[in-house]
Order: sequence, then C-alpha cells, then structure tokens
Amino acid sequence: MTQRAELATVIDRLAVDELITSYAMAVDDGDWGVYRKLFTGDGRADYRSAGGIEGDAERVAGWLAESLALFAMRQHLIVNRRVRFGLLEHDAGDTAQVRADYFNPMRFAADGGSSAPDLVCGGRYAFALLRTAEGWRLREVIVEEKWRRLPSKEAATP
Repeated sequence: MTQRAELATVIDRLAVDELITSYAMAVDDGDWGVYRKLFTGDGRADYRSAGGIEGDAERVAGWLAESLALFAMRQHLIVNRRVRFGLLEHDAGDTAQVRADYFNPMRFAADGGSSAPDLVCGGRYAFALLRTAEGWRLREVIVEEKWRRLPSKEAATP
C-alpha cells in the first residue's frame, strides 16, 4: 500500500469514526433531524433486539423520539470499533462495515432528579456505511442488545 493510499484510509477511518460518534450524540441529545441526515436515502435501522422496531430512518427516528422521551438523560458509549472497508463497483473504500460494542446508561425522567432510577443496557452495533457525495452515511444500523439491567423496585419507589 502506498503512503497516499494509507493516508486516504486514515482520513476515511476518521470520517467513519466521526459519523458513529455523531450517531451516538444525535440519539443521546434527541436531535432527530441530525439523526435522519446521518442515513442514506434508503437507510434503515433495526432496534428489534432491544424491544424496538425496524424500518427506514424517518420511521425509526419517530419511534426513538417517542420511546426515549421516558428518559431525562441518555449517554451512549460506543467502543471497540472495528472498521472494515469494502468495494463498490470495483472502487476500494466506498463501503465500510463497523462492529462496535455499546454501553448505554439512561436515567428515567422523574421528579426525583438525580435520584431517579437508571436503566442500563449494553450490546453490539453493526453499522453498514456508504460513501456518498455528502460524505460517509449510514446505510444500515442493527442493534444487538446483549443485556439489560432494570432499576430495582426500591430505586423505582420514592
């Protein structure tokens, strides 16, 4: 691999990392306009393993907005990112696959403020990305929730 190709790969890797971080921040901040813009026109997301839905980015953003309104605080931590670049029409680097683990604490919205109970879950994401004229975009997001810890009954009662 030439230095020019290596530099291009590093630049792509940084752009992919920025896209994944933007995804996490959009969900945590409830910025559904940004969330939608992160996807390709035909982009899809699948949250069924976490009790959610599967569908196009528009539909899923609506569902997320409604279901995550239960939480006053959300904090996605997406770690252990493994990026693999692929081919599209014989051009190297036009697609990417990212597998990454997540840890997601969420605080229920309640009058108790910081004493409100937390729900914590974790699992793995599978992201499929496509290079577009606007930059890297999400073509598919699949959530594989592996565990969930619900608040104890004592924490849930005031």
